[in-house]
Amino acid sequence: MRRFLQPLLVAAVLLAGLPTSWAETPDDVFVMALQFDDIITLDPAEVFEFSGAEYAANVYDRLITFDTEDMTTLVGGVAESWSLSEDGRSYRFKIREGMRFHSGNPVTAEDAAYSLRRVVRLNKSPAFILTQFGFTPENVIERIRVLDEGTLEIETDRAYAPSFVLNCLTATVGSVVDRTLLEEHETDGDMGHGWLRTHSAGSGPFTLGTWRPNELLILLRHDSYWRGAPAMARVIIRHIAEPATQRLLLEKGDIDIARNLGPEQVEGLRDNPAIRIREAPKGALYYLGLNQKNPILAKPQVRRALRYLVDYDGIAGTILAGRGVVHQAFVPRGFFSALEERPFSFDPAEARRLLAEAGLAEGFSVTMDVRNTAPTIDLAQVLQASFAEAGIRLEIIPGDGKQTLTKYRARNHDIYIGLWGPDYQDPHTNADSFAHNPDNSDDSADKNLAWRNGWEIPELNRVTEAAVLERDAAKRAALYGELQRAVQADSPFVIMFQSVEIIAERQNVRGFVSGPTFDTVFYRNVVK
Repeated sequence: MRRFLQPLLVAAVLLAGLPTSWAETPDDVFVMALQFDDIITLDPAEVFEFSGAEYAANVYDRLITFDTEDMTTLVGGVAESWSLSEDGRSYRFKIREGMRFHSGNPVTAEDAAYSLRRVVRLNKSPAFILTQFGFTPENVIERIRVLDEGTLEIETDRAYAPSFVLNCLTATVGSVVDRTLLEEHETDGDMGHGWLRTHSAGSGPFTLGTWRPNELLILLRHDSYWRGAPAMARVIIRHIAEPATQRLLLEKGDIDIARNLGPEQVEGLRDNPAIRIREAPKGALYYLGLNQKNPILAKPQVRRALRYLVDYDGIAGTILAGRGVVHQAFVPRGFFSALEERPFSFDPAEARRLLAEAGLAEGFSVTMDVRNTAPTIDLAQVLQASFAEAGIRLEIIPGDGKQTLTKYRARNHDIYIGLWGPDYQDPHTNADSFAHNPDNSDDSADKNLAWRNGWEIPELNRVTEAAVLERDAAKRAALYGELQRAVQADSPFVIMFQSVEIIAERQNVRGFVSGPTFDTVFYRNVVK
């Protein structure tokens, strides 16, 4: 690590006495303002927060990854190629030759196997992404095996759709860690977990320089990166909580990119010739959950009427102000099989007709649990007014995130307004929540979104279970299309918007990639 000492000293000088004013940031330093106070660990086997996953995406190589120009196309990472057995259960990965970790150790199949086994054995929050394939601490050595130094084989418990298995391996849990380095730092059999929570052991384009929680994160260029060394010698990420401060630093040239601007700051920058505003759709969806234990909300006409009482375009243009786009299907844009169709628009007259058909011509009273933060509370207030146009008297019950989520998970709500994000880049991550509820009993082990809203759907269960096993990509896409249209037409979900990240960057900056999920944000191609 001695070769990193001089860049760190330079960075310390540059950052001393922040905030400071530069004419512009150095040509080989990428400086970004980001609210990253959600980072609690740097271990990719434990990371399950937005900013932590973004960090891991730039410090670690995953077994396989995405084409940054087309996030629906899988490409090799640590594995340069892969094949599937005839029975559809065994995946064989050819490990790329010549790759080295930041430590200088070679990247081998043993490292890849150790990394995946480690996720299962540590069993932290994101471990389910792998354990859903039947891996357990007891069988993981047998099922995730090394055939030779350059070949890894993974055996699943069933013949799933190959795209499903491979997409799960692109998640943060697919990051390959330096086995030799972690074994050197192992304590009481923790597989180096205690050490890796604040250090790095990857082979990615950058390595960890400095992490000061809620303050500063510095990444340093990996000069021997197998895709070629990044143009930026350092990435300096500053935790700037206030959007107004981010805007000021961007205008002064002290940062290259601001990631958390509000509508007022964005509008104030649109006419600045030195700044470029970009929109990057993310995978999170704003939706309403309608509890089917409420007999009124269980009426199909009521469920459909509520779809016509959302002013989709008006909200997108005002309350969200660029931070969300209209999207009415449970698979987000940018994902395999996503539907772009918009069958619903704001139509109070149609809503009133449907309510009359349900015997509710005079409307009804209902409550909505809302997290008391923007833009969610603002969105709820607009819905309160639009619902009133059809005679629906909506009472807003505000609370903090823990309060509203606890009530929702206990199925004690009428209507819940939420933001749902995917766990990995595959349509099953959302289909399994919006269109699958195999056990609707109160003591069910699987308390997904369909369960939380008391929706019994035996037919959709069968389609969802078939889709995740379908090995033909076209047939699988058709099954997810069928599921999305069924949920659109009649379900306890009013899916309204897909979140959008607003990126404000200096005009001389190019190559920053913000993909549809929180772990598809990449700095490697940034140039000035």
